Amino acid sequence: MIIRLPDLVARSAQRNPGAPALTARTTTISYTDLHERTELAAAGLRDLGLDGGERVAVFLDKRIETVVALLACSRAGGVFVPVNPVLRARQVRHILDDCAVRVLVTSTDRLRTLRAELAACKSLSHVLVLGDSLVEDEEAPYRVLPWSKVAEPASQAACPPTGGVDTDVAAILYTSGSTGAPKGVVLSHRNLVVGAESVSTYLNNTAEDRILAVLPLSFDAGLSQLTTGFCVGAHVVLANYLLPGDVVRACAKHRITGLVGVPPLWIQLAAQTWPSEAVAGVRYFANTGGRLPRVTLQRLRAIFPTATPYLMYGLTEAFRSTYLDPREVDRRPDSIGKAIPNAEILVVREDGGLCGPGEPGELVHRGPLVTLGYWNDAERTAERFRPPPNRPVELCTPELAVWSGDVVVRDEEGFLYFVGRRDDMIKTSGYRVSPQEIEEVAYETGLVHDAVALGLEDEALGHRIVLVVTPCDPAGFDPAAVTARLRQELPGYMVPAEVVVLGVLPRSPNGKFDRAFLRHELTASRPQEPA
Repeated sequence: MIIRLPDLVARSAQRNPGAPALTARTTTISYTDLHERTELAAAGLRDLGLDGGERVAVFLDKRIETVVALLACSRAGGVFVPVNPVLRARQVRHILDDCAVRVLVTSTDRLRTLRAELAACKSLSHVLVLGDSLVEDEEAPYRVLPWSKVAEPASQAACPPTGGVDTDVAAILYTSGSTGAPKGVVLSHRNLVVGAESVSTYLNNTAEDRILAVLPLSFDAGLSQLTTGFCVGAHVVLANYLLPGDVVRACAKHRITGLVGVPPLWIQLAAQTWPSEAVAGVRYFANTGGRLPRVTLQRLRAIFPTATPYLMYGLTEAFRSTYLDPREVDRRPDSIGKAIPNAEILVVREDGGLCGPGEPGELVHRGPLVTLGYWNDAERTAERFRPPPNRPVELCTPELAVWSGDVVVRDEEGFLYFVGRRDDMIKTSGYRVSPQEIEEVAYETGLVHDAVALGLEDEALGHRIVLVVTPCDPAGFDPAAVTARLRQELPGYMVPAEVVVLGVLPRSPNGKFDRAFLRHELTASRPQEPA
């Protein structure tokens, strides 16, 4: 019976011991090898004195040791905290402090950049370093040890059973919000295992799949590539890419069958030239983390004519939520589909009642994928994790659902459509406007590579709409041409008052467009109106 995350690897090792589990750069290891490395490293962590529930942060790029460290922490009864490798030292310190990390796994180079910040991390007792040399610091309040001391403990004995149940905490994923410091979403083993089973079911994953893991493992969709692959015994290829062409080359080299990305990445990949050897093996491609522009979807379908497209929607707070049946993509390319297996999605009005077809409301997710709340943040947890509507009053035990803050609409056939986040919605001239609707038309002009619509505070209108774009042809770009097309396709109140051109649109650490940063920068750069 699969109860805890490491059981996924152990089961696959029993079923097909020699099957490839992980590839990083030029190294491939089997499921048996991954299982054995996990057991040894878990024993090494226990030898360090790691107790059940204590946090282990992993601040590395994607490599085999990264995955072993995550699994070993889990196997030892700890809670793993994957830290996005693009974060700066100050952001890393916030995460280590916020969840009182006991052990940090990182590289020699990364430790050098962190030393000044780590001195303030009072809970940190050990730093485990990958690399040829250690960064010595006699005054540091923590011990620095080589990763090999833990990965290959002297006893060479497997980790003893740690017990526990599926609702125990497995991981904390830090996600950026629209305001404030990153918040830690607490996931149980049940969340991870049920999520892997649900996603692998609708993606029809098998042991024959070769999944390219391009998203950060600190991102729920990135971590899902590991758990989904391990659930079915598939081969997961870890990819650290700098340019979209790196992804194309990885698909060709490893004959990738499954690829999951976020809209900004797909927009870049759709503009690449894909050789036949990169396309031939792709069985499916999937989008998450925001609505995929129609024009990008059309380009991807032309690039991968035999691949199955999956349009997905997920919350870190509920791991995965919905997907669109590929047979419906042609009929409703803007839909996020219906609930994934083992989830129920409700659309709720502000008064708590359920919305009817065509009526916008907040998406509420209930079921075993609902996570355990935010770490050390009771106020925010109480705001987002609440009982679902229409729960019988006779049931005295609490059930918590995730109130997403996302506005959606359900049609007559039950298909869901994303309208926008409550805090991203534009309110102008008495109208509520979805930024995605403006962006979709901007993409359809063929003049812009990236587009983000924002509402900036305006005393007369409520919000003044600004469209921020990266042009396809910077030298020949005319903002008036985009505005003219928008006027043809949209009502007057939805037409942006201004088109702002940027060479590159800022992205969050998870690869999504950073709307909050853009809004802040645009607001700060504009003079305030006199009172």
